[in-house]
Amino acid sequence: MAQAARAVICREINKPVVVENITVDSPKRGEVMVKLSACGVCHSDLSATNGTIALPPPLILGHEGAGEVIEVGEGVTGLAVGDHVVASFIYMCGRCRFCSLGRPVLCVEQGKALSTLPDGTLRTKDAQGKPLNIFSGCGVMAEYATMHVDNLVKIDPKIPLDRAALVGCAVTTGVGAVFNTARVKPGASVAVFGCGGVGLNVIQGAAIAGAERIVAIDTLESKLEMAKKFGATDALLAKPGEDLTKPLKKITGGGADYAFECVGSGELAAAAYKALGRGGMAVVVGVAKASDATSVRTMTLPFEEKTLTGSYFGSCVPRVDFPRMLGLYMKGTLKLDELITKRYAIGEAPQAFADLEAAKNARGVIVF
Repeated sequence: MAQAARAVICREINKPVVVENITVDSPKRGEVMVKLSACGVCHSDLSATNGTIALPPPLILGHEGAGEVIEVGEGVTGLAVGDHVVASFIYMCGRCRFCSLGRPVLCVEQGKALSTLPDGTLRTKDAQGKPLNIFSGCGVMAEYATMHVDNLVKIDPKIPLDRAALVGCAVTTGVGAVFNTARVKPGASVAVFGCGGVGLNVIQGAAIAGAERIVAIDTLESKLEMAKKFGATDALLAKPGEDLTKPLKKITGGGADYAFECVGSGELAAAAYKALGRGGMAVVVGVAKASDATSVRTMTLPFEEKTLTGSYFGSCVPRVDFPRMLGLYMKGTLKLDELITKRYAIGEAPQAFADLEAAKNARGVIVF
């Protein structure tokens, strides 16, 4: 049956988010309805509100959510009422070449679920009965959401849902970039440009992987202090226009083995590449504007054998990596409790976004 709910909505680009009453329809074939417990307030949600990520308003935000299945549609066998789940913002068809190769983040079908469900329809309406788009097939910054089973991962019910939600984006994006994309080796040196929610998880991922030197770089002292709590061994305060190549090479003994760009800046991606030692790898994790570009000295490519690559959602396999990350949390290896700077009620969502934009939180979480 349809559920009345409140949701956080982007009505207009470059305008504050609003909280509205909506209706969420029952699941159809291959879908389930989830009662959300928590949703992280992610920079990608902010990017949707300012047009950096082009998704059409009116848009229910949220892709980093966790909750409990309360209704199951026809043909669903992998999930049942009462199961605890985490949303995955990549639609995993399981059949295309990339899914078959174990690289579902590159699924050729994921474009089907950018602002709707995979079949192109919606289960969400506003108070006037008009359809509401949903962020990446999820729209989980709401009390209820109906999603396709291929956008959900079942988890251990012992794990607190506000902590579990974080693996739906920030944790897996950051830690996965270390584990899956770069495959950081023990004893390596790592530079991390940007110490927001994703950057902090790159840092703790590098620490778990056994990196010897982890250099955190940010424009805010508060972020650098937080980075040290997640495993950074060194910190560099970045100033506008400053070239940090020399101090980075001094700290790392000639250049970092790995550098991660976690902001979404072509200029910083170039800086990360420049900061590498011979044979190093720079990984671009942040999502830049479509007009942004990165320039490297082409002559260095054959002589230094450095790599510049990207990492989308930590190059993860959600049904493998979500339980893996949560298992590390349950063992006390992965920090999730410490990531949550502040919890908000849904009515406080505009403040949560303002705090995100002001860089006040490692992670703000809306708890329903």
